[in-house]
Amino acid sequence: MLNISSSHRPKRRVQRLLALLCAASLLVPAAPTVVVAQSRLPALGESASDDLSIGSERRLGDQIMRNIRRDPDYLDDPVLLEYLQSLWDPLVAAARQRGDIGPDLEQRFAWEAFLVRDRSVNAFALPGGYVGVHLGLIAMTSTRDELASVLAHELTHVSQRHIARSMANSARQSMIGMVTMILGMVAASRSTRMDGANALITGGQAVAAQGQLNFSRDAEREADRIGFSVLTQAGYAPGGMAAMFEKLENNSRLNDSGGFPYLRTHPLNAERIGEARARQGASSAAAPVGVLAHAAAQARAKVMMDTRIDALRRWQALEAPAGAPPAERLLAAYASALASTLLRDWSRADTALPIAVAAARGDARAQRDVALLQAQSLLARGDTERAGEVLQPFAKSDGQPSSRAVMLLAAQVATPRDKAALQRSAEELQTWASLHPHDATVWSQLGRTWEKLDQPLRALRAEAESRIALGDLMGGVDRLRAGQRLARSSRSTDFIEASVIDARLKEIEAQARRREAEDRQREG
Repeated sequence: MLNISSSHRPKRRVQRLLALLCAASLLVPAAPTVVVAQSRLPALGESASDDLSIGSERRLGDQIMRNIRRDPDYLDDPVLLEYLQSLWDPLVAAARQRGDIGPDLEQRFAWEAFLVRDRSVNAFALPGGYVGVHLGLIAMTSTRDELASVLAHELTHVSQRHIARSMANSARQSMIGMVTMILGMVAASRSTRMDGANALITGGQAVAAQGQLNFSRDAEREADRIGFSVLTQAGYAPGGMAAMFEKLENNSRLNDSGGFPYLRTHPLNAERIGEARARQGASSAAAPVGVLAHAAAQARAKVMMDTRIDALRRWQALEAPAGAPPAERLLAAYASALASTLLRDWSRADTALPIAVAAARGDARAQRDVALLQAQSLLARGDTERAGEVLQPFAKSDGQPSSRAVMLLAAQVATPRDKAALQRSAEELQTWASLHPHDATVWSQLGRTWEKLDQPLRALRAEAESRIALGDLMGGVDRLRAGQRLARSSRSTDFIEASVIDARLKEIEAQARRREAEDRQREG
């Protein structure tokens, strides 16, 4: 699926203008060239096979992601993202073991799942191995298996290269579909919300006869069939896919208010639901696991997908009925504690947190996630000492963090009063950034940590890397040049870091020049 929508709709006039802009760009012969140049689209060949080679598809996906990462609705919540990653990684591994992901695809595609702060029930595959998940989807799933079934389906769209295969039908339609998609992403990015994409994508589909952004019926069935095999091989319950289909069908029938955009590009019918049930019956049953951990993730998604005051107050007041099962108690207490923390109502947070702790017993992952919420709440109050105590049990025996979420929280907890803890956090963040150079959040936190350690040159370099990771090359150049100026002054004696900054500046400036040259070539 390739449909990004938001719960906050733009004015109708804006939607019409965006649609007209898109239609004009598609109908006027010279316009697509100009739009491509402005949007920095990868240079695509003329034939259908060349339009979206593996390399071109990855470059196209990277360009889309550069715009998405700058959008306010792109969400890097370490706790939720880590949970999503824990479901995604086994699916990618299973697809690789099955042979669905060959060596070329494995090396050249991103295989990255990311979050979108949006209340609607949606997930979408992008070119190059990216899969987006709306918080609304996480919020409405009852088990990890239901959520994993959607991820497996979208993963299969990527591994089977359905976007590229659909483009092979017509080179003309392919270019229309891809230009429209990029326009939608760029418009969403520039309007500070992702809902602008809806008008553009819809406008483009009206022109493209096949509707390139909608997968064909055969592609959907293939994604169901292969996705189911990937799902079960990864160890998830086979009933997850049928349960998810039935939930989508029932909820969309009861609530036809546009909150289920997933169904617009993944239409359900009796045949697909029946096939999912038949596959479930033919597979050995697997007992649901991770129910409590999923309840915590579900609660976090419910609160974070809409942080307006009135919505937070509704979640703050949530209470599970007497005798409710642990998962229901955990969901209600976690949601109440998080909402109270965001509202800075410490008394209500302290009332809900012990209930969440008690409900999470018996599930190590759920217990850890509740502890991270406790640390988040304490940190928001400025109580770094108690927050550090809560995090301490989740560090590895060698002192290293047990996860990215723990590492980032520990770095925020560390204060200049404890130089050893700060230095340890800086080293942990630096090691992670070296292994994951595109992690903008970690680079940003590393910059703040170096500032606390009175290392301004290293802080500037980390800030630069954070901007570069977001695709803001000129922002990175600006920070690197600031680092050069600082290094040339008498304030810095970090000669190794100064050399790194010099080399990095040359590299990024050359990359920026190549981008500009490509733009000029496309304009010509």
